[in-house]
Amino acid sequence: MDEEKYAFEQTFSFNALRTKTFSFLQDKDTLARLMKWSMLGRISAQSFSFDHSFSPYSSEKFALCFFRDPEVLSSLRKMEAGGWVPLGIVEPTPCTKVSMELFDPIYSCGILRPTGHVVKCFHDVYPDYDELRQMLRDEESEHYYVVGREERGEFLFSLFKHLCLGGELCQYEDTIDPYISTTKQIYKDLISVQKDPETKKIAVVSKVLKVCAFDESGRCFPGVREEEQTFAYLIVDPYKRHMTLFCHFYGVGNFTV
Repeated sequence: MDEEKYAFEQTFSFNALRTKTFSFLQDKDTLARLMKWSMLGRISAQSFSFDHSFSPYSSEKFALCFFRDPEVLSSLRKMEAGGWVPLGIVEPTPCTKVSMELFDPIYSCGILRPTGHVVKCFHDVYPDYDELRQMLRDEESEHYYVVGREERGEFLFSLFKHLCLGGELCQYEDTIDPYISTTKQIYKDLISVQKDPETKKIAVVSKVLKVCAFDESGRCFPGVREEEQTFAYLIVDPYKRHMTLFCHFYGVGNFTV
């Protein structure tokens, strides 16, 4: 049986790893920043083990099995078993970075002052706008491709962008450092790496899938309507057979840690 056919026929079952913890959901300074960014209580990570080998060919079947699994449904609590139709979108997200060098160009292109403070700018809609958010959001920005097209597709960049844009009542930072340090912490929490025995270089082994699911009435996870800051990723460690659901629901975050 060839690999593609096997992947199509393969099924997966999942068990919640309830003892698995994440430093970014426990560290007081990080929680305080997430509260400031209106993401506290709305950003989460839950880990599961799974029972069969994962390959990129099986991504869609893997995600569909995940969202239909009774253990998953009981863990997420917001979903009802049996209400799912085939998953709407499974979007493989490149994840290859093992350092923060991707962000180096941001420091020398005019987005930041030499002190690390973000340069403010005018915007028709947003009253308190800056060059960093403009670079992240606006393709017309002169700085949009200071981080290259390929790098912008990386999970590391997406994570940084999600944190910079925040939740509904986000209080934006004056300097870039809190965004960079929190991105690094969450990325290290979520991503698995291994050292190549021959080259001795560290490489990412995790596979990242951006997902959303539908039921009979339309989109149901994450959130019923499409919103840039409502997202869900399945982050798969194919060697340990562990998977983390990392998601955020846009809205007003908790006001207390």
